[in-house]
Amino acid sequence: MAKQDRAVRTRRELIRSAAEVFDRAGFADSSVTQICARAGVSHGALHFHFGNKRALGEAVESAAAQTLLYITGNVPLRHPAPLQLLVDTSHTLAQRLSCDPVLRAGFGLGSDATWQGGVNLWQQWQDWVQLMLTVARDQGSLAADVVLDDAVSAITAVIAGLEVLGRSDAHWHSRQAVTPFWRLMLPQLSAETVRAQIDVTGSGAAPLRKREWPMDEVRAGRKDMARTCDALSGC
Repeated sequence: MAKQDRAVRTRRELIRSAAEVFDRAGFADSSVTQICARAGVSHGALHFHFGNKRALGEAVESAAAQTLLYITGNVPLRHPAPLQLLVDTSHTLAQRLSCDPVLRAGFGLGSDATWQGGVNLWQQWQDWVQLMLTVARDQGSLAADVVLDDAVSAITAVIAGLEVLGRSDAHWHSRQAVTPFWRLMLPQLSAETVRAQIDVTGSGAAPLRKREWPMDEVRAGRKDMARTCDALSGC
């Protein structure tokens, strides 16, 4: 059992280290040697878990996708405040991007011309935003003149822009950066009947689960997927 636990920890450390190297240098300019050095393991240990650098990239991308899914959760079709949940989740995503190199690298790989992966995190986020706005529209929470596709595109594009800007200035991943966007957006987006009820700074309804991180290799159910994220994400 101790040997198995050690193997899991090594795998996690390799994913985290690969994410940090990819995040800093990009996929093409990263090397297995750099990743091993950062993780403090031998090449043999790396190849025990991953056949090559691409396999590491796929693991980072998969882990990031699961983290994003964990942040957004399922779309509750009868949520009492879908626009508030959208605001809260955008704050959570931005905050997580500031401290989670795996999530950040996952988004970065998606815009890296040298990487051809099978996961599109921005599409995953956009699909969730569209579903949330659909719920809001069906509940009468959107302004009557809102064009759903336009709103989805605008929200996705702004959060994507904040992610890119935050790579060089952490301010853009902060509540202080996300809040002005919603302060500007919500009067155009929300129905007057719900507008005053929405807290643009975030209500805390979508809290960041700091101490849990869903590992892709654990498949025995949602509870078993959640593992301590502190050592991996830095959050």
